[in-house]
Amino acid sequence: MEKHGPELLGPSYKDPITSYPLFHKFSVQHPQLYWSLVLKELSVSFVEPPKCILDTSDPSKHGGTWLPGSVLNIADCCLQPSSHPHKTDDTLAIVWRDEGFDDSEVNHITLKQLRHQVMLVAKAIDATFSRGDAIAIDMQMTANAVIIYLAIVLAGCAVVSIADSFAPKEIATRLRVSKAKGIFTQDFIARGGRKFPLYSRVIEAATCKVIVLPVMGEDVGVQLREQDLSWKGFLSSANQTQNPRSDHYSPSYQSVDSVTNILFSSGTTGDPKAIPWTQLAPIRSAADGWAAIDIKPGDVYCWPTNLGWVIGPTVLYHCFLTGATLALYHGSPQGRDFGKFVQDAGVTILGTVPSLVKAWKSTQCMEGLDWTKIKTFCSSGETSNVDDDLWLSSKAYYSPIVELCGGTELASSYIAGSPLQPQAFGAFSTASMTTGFVILDENGVPYPDDVACVGEVGLFPLSLGASDRLLNADHEKVYFKGMPIYKEKILRRHGDIIKRTVDGYIVVQGRADDTMNLGGIKTSSVEIERVCDGADECILETAAVGVAIANRGPEQLVIFVVLKEGYNSSAETLKMKFTKAIQSNLNPLFKVSLVKIVPDFPRTSSNKILRRVMRDQMKLQLSVQSRL
Repeated sequence: MEKHGPELLGPSYKDPITSYPLFHKFSVQHPQLYWSLVLKELSVSFVEPPKCILDTSDPSKHGGTWLPGSVLNIADCCLQPSSHPHKTDDTLAIVWRDEGFDDSEVNHITLKQLRHQVMLVAKAIDATFSRGDAIAIDMQMTANAVIIYLAIVLAGCAVVSIADSFAPKEIATRLRVSKAKGIFTQDFIARGGRKFPLYSRVIEAATCKVIVLPVMGEDVGVQLREQDLSWKGFLSSANQTQNPRSDHYSPSYQSVDSVTNILFSSGTTGDPKAIPWTQLAPIRSAADGWAAIDIKPGDVYCWPTNLGWVIGPTVLYHCFLTGATLALYHGSPQGRDFGKFVQDAGVTILGTVPSLVKAWKSTQCMEGLDWTKIKTFCSSGETSNVDDDLWLSSKAYYSPIVELCGGTELASSYIAGSPLQPQAFGAFSTASMTTGFVILDENGVPYPDDVACVGEVGLFPLSLGASDRLLNADHEKVYFKGMPIYKEKILRRHGDIIKRTVDGYIVVQGRADDTMNLGGIKTSSVEIERVCDGADECILETAAVGVAIANRGPEQLVIFVVLKEGYNSSAETLKMKFTKAIQSNLNPLFKVSLVKIVPDFPRTSSNKILRRVMRDQMKLQLSVQSRL
């Protein structure tokens, strides 16, 4: 803003803090100008430059065609040195520590070492798979997982993101939808000093080739199927290529709209939505991290997550396209050992989810650690609790907590915090750069921009990096059909109900559809009800709702039940049965907080269940209990 503000905004420009709202508005109205400047702030280099920034000539593409004609490999951009942002071969690329080695030095690799390792894995991928193949990763977010991710993209293949917590059925669905030709996994998951089987879960789901990394040591600790490969065996295939001694590898350069990653977001029907990320998505993601979090060379950025969730690839690109160092803890982030790693690695940006902060605060496990190098905290995934945020901020001289809220299909956040604005705990201070939105009333009419209100958000459609297709659903129907026209453009559906306060802050109030957010994982009522309906013969039907109570904390899963006539059961018995069914069929991290047996459900005239009404009733009941 100091460099370009006077030229772009003219005499109305004062300084970056006073003029931020004006500059944001400018970025929405002139995205071509904004992106032409921001691309120079990231280590993005094109083999063939774009013909223009944005082409809006195709009316069927509501989101526009971005950087048309450009050719690049986004993983190669991550791995090459650059003068601006300043990133040399000796820059620290990744620092990490294995759980159980908490008094050891922090491990590290430089950009040059990372490039060498990624190229070695890319050669082995070339020897085992074909260009364009979808290849899954189902493992902890370790340094090796990051190397594999970059190597898959460098080789011109697409990563299929699968979280390491999924049950076999969920893994199988994602492999089927993405048509994955192979999957990288571990023999076990190490967490909290214990080992949990992972390979056995994967082979229950996968008929394709599985490449297995040992969780510790050199050799895998399980018997492999005939078609599967150990990590050591897989890497040896790279040495059988034409020039095994050469460190050089020629990346697969592709058009900017080629798919690099297939991620999944929960829909309101059985299968999760398969969302392809093109090479535009990482650019969007890194640009928003640069703008909202102020990530720059010299930063050490840690966000405990997994490559199966959108935050995994997001953090990876945040670091490698801005010249920051990625910090990874190979273990559970719940305890003091993780906190000691944050201290020892000199983390400057720490990302969290609210349920994790709540656990740290309640167990007091981080007492006495020095987190004062942290300049910024980030929070995403679910609604923050104000008291927990205050506690977290106090750990680093009351550093700000930048809230981020977006979607896998947007490749970024649509509302965020900003270092150029005062931050309020549990709230967002701005729309992301170039993002415009309106808040719609119950009739789909936008409220004026400066009015305090609550309603469904409607996003302006022009957005670099946002999805323009789904692999297993009708993109037009999911995101645009039935949305109102605003300023001659159809709005994009996102599904959040948001509140704008009198002083202009934004608070997310929940989902417009029946998708809920459990521990940072979005899931649909329909998926949970499908599992619960078959959990006991006494059940006629179930309705699942997510309820957040006082102080905007994480959502609790509540199941309403109508019993069959002549059958009896207790809420406590059903709670145990539902939890068991959900954890074995959907996700072992989900748990049922409450079961309520009712005679019938409130319904619309077309017989649809009114989950919103049940959610509001339960919220009232729980808040009364909470106050007592």
